[in-house]
Amino acid sequence: MNPRQTQRGDDDGSILLLALGYAAIAIILVLVCLDATSLYLTQKRLDAAADAAALAGADGFTLTLAGDAPAARLSDEGVYAQAAELLAATQTAELIEASTPDGVSARVTVATTWHPPVLTLFVPDGWPLRATATSRTALR
Repeated sequence: MNPRQTQRGDDDGSILLLALGYAAIAIILVLVCLDATSLYLTQKRLDAAADAAALAGADGFTLTLAGDAPAARLSDEGVYAQAAELLAATQTAELIEASTPDGVSARVTVATTWHPPVLTLFVPDGWPLRATATSRTALR
């Protein structure tokens, strides 16, 4: 037998193992990127829901007269009612807290749970996400 044939014969199939290994790494990388993108989009949707709820809460003002000028004042109950109404209509997040720290700002905190579309074995209960937004009412 020729010595060149035995050396070449020992390398047969090694490219197949490398290709399978790289394919497995590529598939895992794609799945992790898919989960990361899903987490990012869920957080952005939650941020948008918090912004919308804070904006709705800032619309729950009552007009009062302070001297000769009208003033818009917020109450905790009004902010909570407006934010809860909006989130109930959209069903995008759960309202955790809605209040007014200074009477002209509405601060809203919402939460949801993210569940990965793939690789749920590692996060079976989901991942809790929270977002807080503040909106000011302005009456000029």
